[in-house]
Amino acid sequence: MKPLRLAAVCFIFILISSLQCKSQPNKEVEKKNMELQNIRKAVVAGTWYPGDPDQLRSEVSYFLENAKLSDIDGEIVALISPHAGYAYSGFTAAHSYKQVQGNKYDAVIVLAPSHHEAFHGASVFNLDGYETPLGVVPVNKEIANAIIDYDESFRFTWEGHRKEHSLEIQLPFLQTVISDLKIVPIVLWDYSWENCKKLADAITNAVKGKHVLIVASSDLYHGYSYEDCVATDNKTLQQIIELEPEKLLRGFNSEKLMACGAGGIVVAEIVAKNLGADAAKIIFQTNSNDVMHSKGGYVVGYGAVAIYKKTTQKKEKKVGVESGLTDEEKKELLKIARRTIKLVLDGKEPPKPDFKFPVFKEKRGAFVTLNKRGMLRGCIGYVFAFKPLEETIIDMAQAAAFRDPRFEPVTPDEFDDLEIEISVLTPIREIKDISEIEVGKHGIIIERGMNSGLLLPQVATEYGWDRETFLEHTCQKAGLPRDAWKEDGTKIKIFSADVFHE
Repeated sequence: MKPLRLAAVCFIFILISSLQCKSQPNKEVEKKNMELQNIRKAVVAGTWYPGDPDQLRSEVSYFLENAKLSDIDGEIVALISPHAGYAYSGFTAAHSYKQVQGNKYDAVIVLAPSHHEAFHGASVFNLDGYETPLGVVPVNKEIANAIIDYDESFRFTWEGHRKEHSLEIQLPFLQTVISDLKIVPIVLWDYSWENCKKLADAITNAVKGKHVLIVASSDLYHGYSYEDCVATDNKTLQQIIELEPEKLLRGFNSEKLMACGAGGIVVAEIVAKNLGADAAKIIFQTNSNDVMHSKGGYVVGYGAVAIYKKTTQKKEKKVGVESGLTDEEKKELLKIARRTIKLVLDGKEPPKPDFKFPVFKEKRGAFVTLNKRGMLRGCIGYVFAFKPLEETIIDMAQAAAFRDPRFEPVTPDEFDDLEIEISVLTPIREIKDISEIEVGKHGIIIERGMNSGLLLPQVATEYGWDRETFLEHTCQKAGLPRDAWKEDGTKIKIFSADVFHE
């Protein structure tokens, strides 16, 4: 597919997908005002994603909390993230950004396609910053100017930036997961190999000695066939993770592969390989039909991909503590939980405890967590040990599946997609010194007045939180200010758990 034809696909997508995400009207006065300032104002806030800061924080946090941390054995150098409205691709984007949550970078280089304006080279934003409802994201001007100085085809122009959604829509996620964020926003329309290679070399040269993350903004298939979407996206993603950028671009040009941000993906792969990346992984994949639970009509594919440097020695993440349960006993508890949900779905009575193992008679607190395709589907537990363990699992399996107030009850069609996790708790104790909290070992309970909140040990591990961040999020779970753990009258309790899953 030639650059012009790729752009045509993107233009068609903007017109046809207006039902998915409406763009703000093109106002010449607003455009001129923007060009007189050093800050690029948000242009799709309130349409493609929430314009209210609190609502935006809540939505991004929800997506991140429900995304899964992938088992990536190495240092992530680049990500691919979609750019539809958050209602459609926000959860997929969260799977990309979840992988780098809490990391620190000198800059994040964001590569985005131009859906509105055609130009050669690349438009490199080297003014003060990009604004979203969460604030202004400053630009790393040193890196931006170094890229511009590399070749005359790279320059700053408002072309590509003034109306473009595909770059802006990445920023609230980056603002949420990375502290002290600085960006280098780059928009490109010319997807020729010569331009992609030259831009990649310019970026590589500009980031020498710096710790950076590359983000390529791209959706995948655009069209009217669900079956073609799934098949094409599978081929595209498989080719992406081969890390053969020149071959990948030939696939895009032949139209056997599809991505509206093809150029950015190719540039990201070249830069990542220049920086030592030698592996890639598909983290999550879906499409607009699946997200909306309705096949038919226009469909757009979404994928989350990480490109990384493999480590020589795999680090094992240890969560919680051993409960004394054997592997056989753990497998049996998981079977009991699944059998309980199936019986209730079939309109039958839940199973009666038969206490196959003596430990199942011991009184234990426990949580049952249900995930569906990487997304939380229910989680409820007994904090205190007042029932035999087997009874607790039977009760909590039903509660997580059918009585979690955050979700609709599980349906028979969902049963095969459920992934079950069990956390068997140790006794709870109150602490006076937060240094007793070991991230990865302890869960936290915060109590103040009538408010209380609990987070399991694996939550901090999944998000990469330190001790204080873990405390802050537990306070939020309790409906308290983030720093309530510091105040007199707030009780901090800890426990551990043996966490296992199917």
